[in-house]
Amino acid sequence: MFYNLLSPLATDISLFNVFRYITFRSMAALVTALVLSIVCGPHFIAWLRRLKCGQYILEDVPAHAAKAGTPTMGGLLIMFTLCVSVLLWADLTNPYIWQTMLVFVGFGAVGFWDDMTKLRHHQNKGISARAKLAGQLVVACAAMLCLVFNDHYTSTLAIPFLKDVSLNLGHLYLPFGVFLMVAASNAVNLTDGLDGLAIGPTIVAGIVFAIFIYITGHAVFARYLLVDYVPGVGEVAVFCAALVGAGLGFLWFNAYPAQVFMGDVGSLSLGGVLGYLALLSKQELVLAVVGGLFVAETLSVIMQVSYFRWTGGKRLFRMAPLHHHFELKGVPESKIIIRFWITSIMLGLVALSVLKLR
Repeated sequence: MFYNLLSPLATDISLFNVFRYITFRSMAALVTALVLSIVCGPHFIAWLRRLKCGQYILEDVPAHAAKAGTPTMGGLLIMFTLCVSVLLWADLTNPYIWQTMLVFVGFGAVGFWDDMTKLRHHQNKGISARAKLAGQLVVACAAMLCLVFNDHYTSTLAIPFLKDVSLNLGHLYLPFGVFLMVAASNAVNLTDGLDGLAIGPTIVAGIVFAIFIYITGHAVFARYLLVDYVPGVGEVAVFCAALVGAGLGFLWFNAYPAQVFMGDVGSLSLGGVLGYLALLSKQELVLAVVGGLFVAETLSVIMQVSYFRWTGGKRLFRMAPLHHHFELKGVPESKIIIRFWITSIMLGLVALSVLKLR
């Protein structure tokens, strides 16, 4: 909004020229979302308590018994602060901003439906897996249709760390993009099992994709770094910055011991939009690197279920997802979280090295 209102005044008043810069508005969006989260957080948590939006704890994880009743659906705080920040600082005539918001809010709506179902039933059973998947597919398909009918967008898939090597998926790019968003959404959801565990890597991924998207939308940088240039997509860096700010603000209250949990409304929306950001930045496969922690958590569940069925009841891990395995081995929760964050930061740095190591 500020861009659309104030940047035209730059021709007469040079001070307003700063509103034309994506970098300035990105930093402003980050700070806005962060401050809004910290200011509104206590009131929001108190509101959730009044609504009795308490978390149900599985009996399989007795160490978490003390967390029963902690307010959930904190993802609504992330969604509110992020959306307000983006609406204030982004160019609202840019279609990529609205497409990204569609993915974020759409996946969040599916998560909200699931969270509300759990609260109504007073147990950890939300909507069916089929219904959840159907909702995710509808949002992902709508987002991909916006991309594939864009004249500036291509169906090529860049191969990380390899110079001038790409794969043209053609018509398969649409189902690939849908799979990427749905898979990322569910991967973040599986990771969200300890205080601050999911939001930490999400913040790292938001920073990484802010850089990638800014480069993708900058003709000179994109040509120099051998990245596919997509005109206009650089504006989404403002969204990425707002995501980082909202994530940091939420972490203020979600850090161990957590005052609030994000719920599916947070995890599904964050995961889905990370998948979409990877598509917009034309760094689809890099998502598996920067989001390596999410991949590991998801693979641990797949391996556990497969091994259980193959061996007729034996377990590969003490419990899946992976963070619960370490918990049952006696590693303190805070230590697991910090170590996973450190791993995520290292993976983020590896992902950024893709820009030069090819």
